Amino acid sequence: MATRFDPFAETARWMDQMMGAVRESSALNAAAMPVDLYRAGDHYVLHVDLPGADPGSVDVNVEDRTLTIRAERTARTETDLQWLARERPTGTYVRQLTLGRGLALDRITASYADGVLTLTIPVAEEAKPRRIEVRRAHEATAIHAGDQPRAEVSGS
Repeated sequence: MATRFDPFAETARWMDQMMGAVRESSALNAAAMPVDLYRAGDHYVLHVDLPGADPGSVDVNVEDRTLTIRAERTARTETDLQWLARERPTGTYVRQLTLGRGLALDRITASYADGVLTLTIPVAEEAKPRRIEVRRAHEATAIHAGDQPRAEVSGS
């Protein structure tokens, strides 16, 4: 039975095992930048919610196998405002994901619309499953008629 290669499995395991406590303490940052990730055919799609972020501040880069997403949500700076409630967080938000092997990191595409950043991450050609043709093997040694053992027939 063939198994499907998931380059994000290591990230999920690592985050669950090593980052549990840290993730709880930085819940504001993660909650301000929630993600959805799924595989569609031969690429992965990552949706990142960035409501209120200035589109010009969105920065996505990959170094080694670390994907970094950074965005800025600025606060209103008018001086004549009297705040009645101020619950929306502001500042710089950063999410980092460690990407597994088998991804075409040089072909990642990104778009930003309606407060959602969408990254499309293709699977590398060498990581795609492929069918291997099985050919019938030739016999290792040729058998000649003179080499075959002869059965003796006894006559009566």
